Amino acid sequence: MADAVRLQLAAWEEVREAAARIRFIVFVEEQKVPAEIELDEWDAQSLHVLAFGADGTAIATGRLLPDGHIGRMAVLPAARGSGTGTAMLVALMQAARERGHREVVLSAQSHAVPFYERIGFATEGDVYDDAGIPHIDMRRAL
Repeated sequence: MADAVRLQLAAWEEVREAAARIRFIVFVEEQKVPAEIELDEWDAQSLHVLAFGADGTAIATGRLLPDGHIGRMAVLPAARGSGTGTAMLVALMQAARERGHREVVLSAQSHAVPFYERIGFATEGDVYDDAGIPHIDMRRAL
C-alpha cells in the first residue's frame, strides 16, 4: 500500500547500498542490463529517492539528475502496483520544482509508458534501444 510507504530523499552516499541493490535486482537480474553500465557517474551528482515498505525494507528507488531528468526508477517485483512508483515520481517532481525546473524529462521503457502518461507525461520522438530495451523520451511540465 502506498500509504504504508515511507520515502527518503538523499544523496547517493546515504542510499548507495540499498539503491544499488534494488537497481541490480530490477535492471541487471530481471531485465538483463549489463552490470557494468548500471551504476554511473551521475549517481554521485543526483538526488535519490528510496521507498521503504511497512517493515522498513527498501523496496524502490529513483533519481533526479541536476538537469531535471528523472531516471533509474526501479520497484521490486513484490511492491509493483502498490502506488510506490507514483509516490516516488511525485516526490522527485516536487524536488525538481523546488530546484527551479519548469519541466522534467525521462527515458521510459516502452512498457512503462502508460504508467507515466497517467501522471501527465507525454511521449516525444521515436522509440530507441537502450541496453537492449525499447525506450522513448517523455516530458512533463511542472
